[in-house]
Amino acid sequence: MVAGIAAAIAQRQTDVRDVLAAVTPGGGKSLLPVIMGAALMRAGLIDRICWIVPRDSLRRQAEEAFADPRWREALGHGIALRAAENGRDLCRGLQGYVTTYQAVAAAPDLHLQEFRRHRYLLAVDELHHLPAVADTGTATAAEDETAWSRSILPLMESAAARLLMSGTLERADGRPILWLPYRTPKGVRRVREIDFKAPGWAIVGYSRRQALAEKAILPVTFGAMDGTATWLDAERTTRSVDALSRAGENTRDALFTALRTGFAQAMLREAYRSCREHRAKRRAAGNGPGSEGAGLGKLLVIAPDQETARNYLDTLRGWMPGAQAARMAQIAISERRDAQEVVAAFRLRPEPAVLVSVAMAYEGLDAPAISHVACLTHIRSRPWLEQAIARATRVDPHAGAYEQQRAVIYHPSDMMFERFRQMVETQQGTRAMVKTRRQHELPFERTVEAEPEIIPLESNATALRFAVVAPGPDFGNPSPGRDSADRPPANGHPADHPSKDGVQVPSAVEHHLRQRIGQIVAAQVIEDQDNNLVADGPVSYHTYNAVLKRCMNKARSEMTLSELEAALGWLERNRISDHLHLIADDPQYRWSSRRKARGAGSVTAFSKPSRRTPPHGTVKPAS
Repeated sequence: MVAGIAAAIAQRQTDVRDVLAAVTPGGGKSLLPVIMGAALMRAGLIDRICWIVPRDSLRRQAEEAFADPRWREALGHGIALRAAENGRDLCRGLQGYVTTYQAVAAAPDLHLQEFRRHRYLLAVDELHHLPAVADTGTATAAEDETAWSRSILPLMESAAARLLMSGTLERADGRPILWLPYRTPKGVRRVREIDFKAPGWAIVGYSRRQALAEKAILPVTFGAMDGTATWLDAERTTRSVDALSRAGENTRDALFTALRTGFAQAMLREAYRSCREHRAKRRAAGNGPGSEGAGLGKLLVIAPDQETARNYLDTLRGWMPGAQAARMAQIAISERRDAQEVVAAFRLRPEPAVLVSVAMAYEGLDAPAISHVACLTHIRSRPWLEQAIARATRVDPHAGAYEQQRAVIYHPSDMMFERFRQMVETQQGTRAMVKTRRQHELPFERTVEAEPEIIPLESNATALRFAVVAPGPDFGNPSPGRDSADRPPANGHPADHPSKDGVQVPSAVEHHLRQRIGQIVAAQVIEDQDNNLVADGPVSYHTYNAVLKRCMNKARSEMTLSELEAALGWLERNRISDHLHLIADDPQYRWSSRRKARGAGSVTAFSKPSRRTPPHGTVKPAS
């Protein structure tokens, strides 16, 4: 479909310049920029290609899509893109570049000047991350702007053609998506839907039903595990549930407990056992020479936070032979400097066979070898979970016949996950509802949320049941038997902070970003103290904040939204301890350090945390 549209544009048979590709996760979305870019460049309609991805870990995959020899031969193209930093020459002699939302927000003028010098095809991946700059139905433009959208919008306006891609056409907070054409159905006030007849647009849909019918993705088998949980609440009163599936208003606390105690270990063991048996069957069937062959299957474990991820890794390695443990099971979290290398090895090599991560490896991870996913996370937004389960639905060309391949998702059997499954089966996801939070709904839309003030005591797995999710409706079709205007809003609160009618006001967004940056800085302080990563010099929150200020050339309290986004992106890729030399001869830092020492009796802002384990195997959240 996209190839036909690109051919029509190349032959000047249509005035279409915007192509929206709503492709179910795992449906081959990464090939679309190659197809469209090759056709338009051959016709002389564009000079270069820019592909924007939501995170740094996806840049290499975008490069690989254009370098794939099979598609180079099939399409007859010689285009090469490079993963660019914000340097003077973004393309460096090639036909385009790959960058991230964060990089564009950090230097918007650099990218805009490049677009004004050349005719660009702009490909934006996972467009649903970008809210519309102005939503006149609920807020003024100033209230509704966000840093990424404001930075990318001028590039869209300057591009010769645009390819906008996403696995979902709805946002968790119900807000419209940047640049997309919407219309309000007649007589329906609180629903926006994609305008499929908008002039200048070509909209291509590839639903789960279509992909399954064409055997482009694998059917999903869900393993729902129920269990009990016991914890101490904020008043240190013992609370418990006898089933996660019936936890009701206690679901959040029960899940927090289950993901950090015995239930998680039982679910990990079941996922690991199932994946190991699957690998043994594939090896017996002749897939790959010995234990290191391709096509055997792999396990992806999605943890709720980085500390728990490390605990999961230790648990998994404890079940493996000593000589294999470090080689077969790896972890990819943002604090690890080798995270990108670990993800690449998991994608491209037979080993490691088990990867533990939190969020960086779920969206866009192109690893067809994944056959099992242990979804040990509290997040319950539909777009997030759709991306998570799609890690296992890719067809592996090395794993034998289609019918022999598996996509098994293990998850807690809570009502929020069951509601997500129902939405996948009944909603086509092309409409955005203007939502307000209902009192009975739980705040599970948030990707990063404050830990509840509870102490987990224990949990146990009690039952496991399997079900194959129904294919779901085709793209653009309403759900059978109900009108979209009557659908209840999706679960969850739309943001990490208070807002009015789901609108995130700039001051609240700034506060949230400053808090996140402070949390990451503090985490690096604790990690460097515990691991003795800094041989010489101080290790303190004050010191690391001073270094970050020098690196960013501005204090957080003075940063704009785009600068805060850039600082957050920098912290995800760098260790502050590598830049301590920036304050070695800084008189302002020495003066502030002496002042803090006089006030607190020490330069160090944080003491080394206690390693004492709470009773009953509890995991006490940080205060």
